[in-house]
Formats: sequence, C-alpha cells, structure tokens
Amino acid sequence: DDDALELFKKTLPSPALLQVEGSAKRLRQRAMEALRVGAAGRADPRMDLVMLALKGHSKNFDKVLKMIDDMVALLAKEQEDDSAKKTYCEGALDNTEDEVKALEQKVEDYEKAMADAKEGIATLTEELASLAAGIKALDKSVAEATETRQEENAEYKDTMAANKAAKELLGVAKNRLAKFYTPKLYKAAPKRELSAEDRIFV
Repeated sequence: DDDALELFKKTLPSPALLQVEGSAKRLRQRAMEALRVGAAGRADPRMDLVMLALKGHSKNFDKVLKMIDDMVALLAKEQEDDSAKKTYCEGALDNTEDEVKALEQKVEDYEKAMADAKEGIATLTEELASLAAGIKALDKSVAEATETRQEENAEYKDTMAANKAAKELLGVAKNRLAKFYTPKLYKAAPKRELSAEDRIFV
C-alpha cells in the first residue's frame, strides 16, 4: 500500500543514512515495525515477502530495496489499471444511465400514446352510440312518415273515388235535366240487360 511504502521510505530514506542512524539490526527492526503498521488489518503477500527479506541476516538492503522498487512499480501499474477500469466503468455507467433515460422516455411516450388511444376509443364509442341512436330515431321517423303517406294515399284514393262517383252522378243528373230542358243535348243511357237477380229487385 502507498501509505506503508511512504512510511517505510521515511523510516529508511537511503542506505547511506542507515549507517549513520544506527546498527543494521536496529534499522531492520524499525523497518519491520513500519511495515507491520502499514499492513495492519490487511493481508498482503507482497508485504509479507518484504518483511521476510528483512528478517534475513543480509549485510545490505539492496535486495529489499529492489523488492520495494518492484512493488512500487507494480502498485503504480495496478493504480494505472484501476484508473483505466474506473474510467471505463464510469463511461459504461453513463451510457447505461443514458439508455435507461431513453427507455424511460420511450415508456412514457408509449403510456401517453396508450392513454390517447383509450381516449380516442372512448370518443369513438360515444360517437357510434350517438350514431346508432340517430339511425334508430331516423328509422322510426321513416316508419312514421311511411305510415302517414300510406294513410294519406288511402285517403287520396278514397277522395278521388268519391270525386269520380260524384262527377258521374252529376253527369247523370245533368243528362236527366237536359232531357227536360234541352232535349237536343240529352243522351239516352245505353240499354243493359238485367240479370235474373236485378229483375227481381226491379
């Protein structure tokens, strides 16, 4: 971990200063203590490896420093990878959020379209019911008008028949009057033979 490394470097700045500060054993102990503090609560096999190297009785710290430098380089690479992953994840999250917003907008549009369609269906249903009622009323009106026309036609026929009979009767009366007053205009009625039944009544 970076904090542990910084603490370790502060404790152990360079090999030249180590000789000034005290014995190698004492420096190893301080370095071990710094690593323990830095690794507290975390299991990291790389830290364990550095601590194991410090426990060895080597005269110098070149191997340990190389291990630390390798660890720092590895941590830097991991940090770079983590940053790239974080950037990728943030981009993917943004894209996903955009897609979710677009889908939510589509759902909202579809719900609105469905509401409009339901409203249109309700309006059409009302209009159809109104048209059906109008057609029914029109049928009733046509039936009543037809009945009225039939009655008027029958009455007209009766009136025409009565007028014809009256005209014929007036013609007969006129002819009878002509027999007495203007014999020249009189027209004798055609003789018709009476049937046996008619003779009985006559």
